[in-house]
Amino acid sequence: MSFFDTPGILPAQIAGARSRVVSAGVDPAQYDAVTSRLASLREWPEAFAATAAGHLARGERAEAAGRLVTAGEAYRDAALWFHFATILPTAVARAHERAAGAMCRALGLLDPAAEHIGGARFRAVLRRPAGVERPPVVLVIAGMDSSKVEFHSIAEALLRRGMATYALDGPGQGELAVACAPEPDFHEVAAAAIDALDGRADLDLSRLGAIALSLGGFYGAVTLAHLPRVRAGVIVSCPYALSFDDLPPFVTETLALRTGSRDAARAFADRVRLDGVAARIRQPLRVVDGGRDVIPGVAGGARIAREAPRGEYLLVEEGEHLVGNARWAWLPDTADWIVAAVS
Repeated sequence: MSFFDTPGILPAQIAGARSRVVSAGVDPAQYDAVTSRLASLREWPEAFAATAAGHLARGERAEAAGRLVTAGEAYRDAALWFHFATILPTAVARAHERAAGAMCRALGLLDPAAEHIGGARFRAVLRRPAGVERPPVVLVIAGMDSSKVEFHSIAEALLRRGMATYALDGPGQGELAVACAPEPDFHEVAAAAIDALDGRADLDLSRLGAIALSLGGFYGAVTLAHLPRVRAGVIVSCPYALSFDDLPPFVTETLALRTGSRDAARAFADRVRLDGVAARIRQPLRVVDGGRDVIPGVAGGARIAREAPRGEYLLVEEGEHLVGNARWAWLPDTADWIVAAVS
């Protein structure tokens, strides 16, 4: 049975995605209005892309009238709606491109100093805090079906605390969702992205951290284990290991789409394991989990914190996946924590 044909999947998806979407910056009333009109989950991508197009047009009207802040905010809304059009296991390559393009337009108006940096296996956005001469840098690493567009609000929390942010799309993510398959050896991607910043006088790369979310938490853990120059890390809703046969259809079908086949998805999932890796993370590590985040086939993060020599564990009992429904309970303190940890 396809994920889309699962009984009761439409209301379950609407409810399950709500905290993730809203915490990323989508207006909750508009989310409720758009999803209430869906007769089938298969209508989700088109409905979200159409809503995004409406925000894009609103931004263009505001920009033509010289109302640049309003235009930038509308482009940011468009980017989020285009991005969330892509989170189901269906081919939506054009929405990935439009999400990245809309966020580029948003930052061009709201943060003109933002830089777009790319390599063979990554696309990134570098943002620097105002008034800080040589800020430390935090990598922001997204997960299975997310991208650098989604965690804009987390980047803002770090920027307010004087940290530069370097949000990445790696293989199988965002702008590269269609171009190349996900890569378990993400430390190689992170190393290439960091190398692209070497030699810059406006950044302090001796104070480098990472915050990584969902499957990106695995990528972040692997990066920390292999790259000691990353001095501290936070991983949120991170899998310790995946058991492919026990994973829900949403995950297996998404992995199959992004890796190219079900066999490739199984091979990828088999490599998502942190036994023997977590113990090699010598840097300060904070592991954040939600108590209501229970996904079949996914082993949770508490073991990572136990095995990492300097690991600590924060469980937010009411938290869902990504703990977006209780961000107040972990993000402010955790942003402060990483500022101190890389200093």
